[in-house]
Amino acid sequence: MNETKNVSRLFMCIGIVFVTCLLLSNLVAGKMWAVTDSITLPAAVILFPLTYIIGDVFTEVYGFRKARTIIWLGFICSFFAVVIYLITIALPHPGFWEGQEAYAAVLGTTPRVALASFSGYLFGEFSNSIILSRLKVVTKGKNLWMRTILSTVVGEGLDSVIFIMISFWGTMDNSVVLQMILFQYLFKVSYEVLFTPVTYLVVKLVKRAEGIDIYDEGIKYNLLKG
Repeated sequence: MNETKNVSRLFMCIGIVFVTCLLLSNLVAGKMWAVTDSITLPAAVILFPLTYIIGDVFTEVYGFRKARTIIWLGFICSFFAVVIYLITIALPHPGFWEGQEAYAAVLGTTPRVALASFSGYLFGEFSNSIILSRLKVVTKGKNLWMRTILSTVVGEGLDSVIFIMISFWGTMDNSVVLQMILFQYLFKVSYEVLFTPVTYLVVKLVKRAEGIDIYDEGIKYNLLKG
């Protein structure tokens, strides 16, 4: 089926949920979760994988081009949020207000971590969407479970490696950094696998409501336009 140019109310609602999950993930990423005495993960792992699941829904139902729009929208909103956080942190505060350090600790970020976050997000989300799109054409729309899991294996892998390597390489023992990558990656992929039945249900409902099922046959995977 060919791509439609209209944007439905349902498309906008799902897009809002996607951006909300992304912004909240970035906001809570500074909290560390002690899973066990030896395993520590950023708290964002409880929410960030949902952006990949929602991204799967966009690509599966609406096609790569519409998914690309949402991915870039998420990036722009995240970048804007970081700019606003940094501006508000830099504003002079009255002497009686004692929350400046806590406010900066929660909302502040370094250029290195910001670069890691944005790079991991773009590489991960776009690779996930492209792989899912191509596999849909190759498999003629069959085996959604296999396609979502394989695309996530690559997308979440790139995101985890890029984010943690840029953020922490050289700041701690290399073995610890590699351990962080492994545990975070396994958690995210397991998250996707466990939510596969939910992904199936949501995809089915959205396709039925929209009356579309896009196959990206013959398209060029230009990340900007086309």
